[in-house]
Amino acid sequence: MRFASLGSGSQGNALLVEAGKTKVLLDCGFSARITTARLARLGTVPGDLAAIVVTHEHADHVAGVFAFARNYQLTVYLTHGTYVAASKGRATLPVCRLINGHTCFAIGGLEVWPFPVPHDAREPVQYAFRDGQHCLGVLTDSGSITPHIVQVLGACDGLVLECNHDQALLAASRYPVRLKQRIAGRFGHLENGQAAAFLRQVDTRRLQHLVAAHLSQENNRPELAARALASALGCSEDWIAVADQDAGFDWRQLR
Repeated sequence: MRFASLGSGSQGNALLVEAGKTKVLLDCGFSARITTARLARLGTVPGDLAAIVVTHEHADHVAGVFAFARNYQLTVYLTHGTYVAASKGRATLPVCRLINGHTCFAIGGLEVWPFPVPHDAREPVQYAFRDGQHCLGVLTDSGSITPHIVQVLGACDGLVLECNHDQALLAASRYPVRLKQRIAGRFGHLENGQAAAFLRQVDTRRLQHLVAAHLSQENNRPELAARALASALGCSEDWIAVADQDAGFDWRQLR
């Protein structure tokens, strides 16, 4: 199994996951044109994709899903609540699969395990991907950590983990008080310290890759995120990867 990012942050998110001959796009927060160009950067064309899997309806995750799926006749997997919220004002999807946020499903050679997260969306989920040997966990857009999240992501080989903001930077930012409260709230986004605390709750002995993701360009810094996660793991800061808004990150292999 391997994985790569087309971009990560408040301006758009998309993650590519591959197992054998199966390639799946997790979210598509970019236009169809930009998505195609960024896939090419990773040696992939839209026709290689088996499906799009969606976490929730916020624009930075779903803005390009409907157009991209129609252009390339792709199946889209999402919860009922996400579909209802995301489909308003958009043309129908070519093939739509409504999922249960607690039930595993298969796409080709991938087992996809959704799990609910606390976020201010209609029916948000995040995912773990398994190929029978490895597990890749993805956790972004969650305001807090639940016991169920810890259980699902308890022993991953790869982990893409939200480090949205630094608490002090957010407090000192120019954001309105209401927006600060939303971001830092229980249904907002994970802060560096929360992400580090999560790592201390799970078994990280199998972890081959850890990527800090969904960083706020206003309220975080890559070095702060890396420092927090490295402290939790007891590793060097340069072992922690940080996803970039424009560049994402290149392929990472799970062996």
